[in-house]
Amino acid sequence: MKVLIVESNPDLGRVWQRHLERQGAEVTLVESQEAAILALYGTPFDIIILDLVLDSGSALAVADFASYRRPDARVIFVTNTTFFSDGSIFAHSPNACAYVQSGTPPEDLAAMVEHYAAGR
Repeated sequence: MKVLIVESNPDLGRVWQRHLERQGAEVTLVESQEAAILALYGTPFDIIILDLVLDSGSALAVADFASYRRPDARVIFVTNTTFFSDGSIFAHSPNACAYVQSGTPPEDLAAMVEHYAAGR
């Protein structure tokens, strides 16, 4: 399973990356919209873990590009804000499959990745 993590906080991204790699996933970690777009050009990811508030660029632009370039890739949005807490992210991003807080335990996030990437 190939996972793209787009997370501005490199320490948090590495925690998720290490946990997923221990479970056998092939993980690419990037910190910006530009790096995510470049990664999506070259790799057919099964699932994307995407911080809704990036320091550099737009998470919605990444999700939109992924829906065009990698339509089978599902997106798990993570955030430490209340943006889209009403669930409207699912109306804005057709490839969204989950919306969770950044503080979600890594093992729970890994279980969601496994669930949503299954059969892809």
